Order: sequence, then structure tokens, then C-alpha cells
Amino acid sequence: MAAILPVSSPSSISISSEMSYSRSSPSSLPFLTWRKKQRMSGLCVNNVGDLNSGLTYKDSGVDIDAGTELVKRIAKMTPGIGGFGGLFPFGDSYLVAGTDGVGTKLKLAFETGIHNTIGIDLVAMSVNDIITSGAKPLFFLDYFATSSLDVDLAEKVIKGIVDGCKLSDCALLGGETAEMPDFYAKGEYDLSGFAVGAVKKDSVINGKNIQAGDILIGLPSSGVHSNGFSLVRRILEKRKMSLHDQLPNSNDPITLGEALMVPTVIYVKQVLDIIGKGGVKGIAHITGGGFTDNIPREFPSGFGATIVNNSWDIPPVFKWIQEAGEIKESEMHRTFNMGIGMVLVVTFEASERILAEYSDRNLAYRIGEVVVGDGVIFT
Repeated sequence: MAAILPVSSPSSISISSEMSYSRSSPSSLPFLTWRKKQRMSGLCVNNVGDLNSGLTYKDSGVDIDAGTELVKRIAKMTPGIGGFGGLFPFGDSYLVAGTDGVGTKLKLAFETGIHNTIGIDLVAMSVNDIITSGAKPLFFLDYFATSSLDVDLAEKVIKGIVDGCKLSDCALLGGETAEMPDFYAKGEYDLSGFAVGAVKKDSVINGKNIQAGDILIGLPSSGVHSNGFSLVRRILEKRKMSLHDQLPNSNDPITLGEALMVPTVIYVKQVLDIIGKGGVKGIAHITGGGFTDNIPREFPSGFGATIVNNSWDIPPVFKWIQEAGEIKESEMHRTFNMGIGMVLVVTFEASERILAEYSDRNLAYRIGEVVVGDGVIFT
């Protein structure tokens, strides 16, 4: 559930499974954020095991278990955390805030020269988090850091951020451009973003009323989105493959680089439209941690989920990743979105309405249901 910052509290921390937290003061003092992205590791790992034994996310330098342990320790210091966004009381509403980056997908942007869509990824990762509470994004801020400013390249990146804000129906309120000589390699940069939205207190989606028999509706992703790229890059390295190689088993001719750089879907308009028609009890953004770690975050204690295999179309890029990396099914489900970027927990009646409206356009799938138990089971 998302953390709610009481007005009387001197400080609060909001944690997601991706290890982000924000310390803020209700007196509008400076806002300090800290983030350690599991997917942004990009560590150089030695002796990571033979490819023939099957790669894991940990082999690429990203330890989800270590991240989960840190979250647990921070939770002991500040109870009431764990949601996709942090909630701050504001009159009869909550302000909902989230912050994120795009991880080592940036490395592929440097290698492919595709910079005009990475800003869409940046916006998507924050606004998709805050809509899980039912909040409408209000505004977005960006941070762009580089060693030496290349104005033409930066313009392409910012244009993507502008496009992402338009798709989110929110304002690009401002940002920061930082030149840090000798800190980044020539031609490289780093990005982070911050989104704030609002939702009425009586309309917050928090999963508290979820019960057995509720239906899981999956909204399709466009591909890998912005998670798991440290593992993807490890596969490319071990297999000695080029981003210019063709993606196998694709209906359309597309290179690996093009397939991997497809921008993250921004779900704001579709999700808010579905919420507005009622019956939505919980929402999970499928990012770092995949199905296994993200879906249960919305469930009350004592409930789990069954996911029906083959109940949606899995994009060819995931089939390539699994085959090329010889990755176990369980590891795929914990690392990647596998073609589903957002999961909604809804009543049976709402599921019928959503499927009637969206499934014929391949924009929604019934992928499972809530059960008594724990965790996520694939059947």
C-alpha cells in the first residue's frame, strides 16, 4: 500500500519495491529524494556463471533480494510504506508523488543513437506509478545530467519528455540541466523524473477491498519497457550479438536495437477511463520484480493470485531473451513484464465491461484471478 504522510508528522518515507523513498516536510522545506534502482545497476560482474546454466538478473549485477531486504529494514524505521507512490493529504484530496529513471536502457540509447523516445520512458515510469492510486498526473519535472552539454542531443531527449507529458495529459513544469565535467563519458547522460498527481480521498485505490474471485485484467506492454536491461545487455555480450541483428520470430522486420528501444506505454488515459466507470479495487505497475513481486503488493494479507499462462500475447522480444539467455520461466516472471505492463484487480462485472470495450483491440486481457493464499501461481 502507498505511504500516506500525516500532516502532523515531522517526516515521512515512501518506499516501493524498486527501493525509492522520499523524505519530506509538511512545512514545505526542501524535498530530498534518494533512489537506488535495482534495474540501473550496470555493474561489471566477474565470475557470474556459465551461460549454459541459464542467466539470472543477479548474474548481471542486479540483486532483487538485496533490494527487498533493504526495503524491509527501512520499513522498520518508518511503517506504512510499500506502495507505488507516496500520498500527502491536501484538503479533500491526496497529492500522489513518484520518482524514477530509465535505468541501463540509456546504454542502448547511446549505442543505437535513438534519443527521441527515451524521454517518453522517463515520464512513463513515474506517471504509471502514481495512477495505481487512481491519481491524475498534474505535473512532471526532469533532471538531465551530462559531462559536456550537447544541445542537439539534449533537445531530442527533452522533446521525448514533452511528448510523454502530452500523452499523460500533464504539464512539464520544469527541470534541471547539469553539466558535470569528467563525471560521465563523452556523449552520455543520465535522466531522472518526478511526477505529482491528485486523487480525492474517497476515490483512492488501495487494494483494501480485494477478495477471492476478483479478476485480474492485464493491459499489454509495448515490450521490455524500462526494466531488466542489465540482464538484456549481459545476454548480448555473452552471445556476442549486435543490436543491428534481426529480432528472431518477429512478424515484422525489426532489429534487436529497435525492438528493445520501443518506448514504455503510458497508461494514464486508459487506466483513468477504466477507473471512472467503477469496479477497480487495485492496480499494479509491472516494473522491476515483474509479476512475482509487484502484483501481491496490492493484496490484503491472506490473498494471492493465479495467472493463466498463454492468456495474452507475449511479444517476440521476450521469447528471444529467454531463449538466448536460457533463462528459467520463474526468472522471466520476476524480471520482465512479459507483455503485460499494468494489472488491474476488478470485480467480475467490471471485467466483463472492460473486456467488451478493450479486448477486441488487444488492449486488455483477462489473465487470472484473486485466490486465498499467498504469492503468484502460474497455471
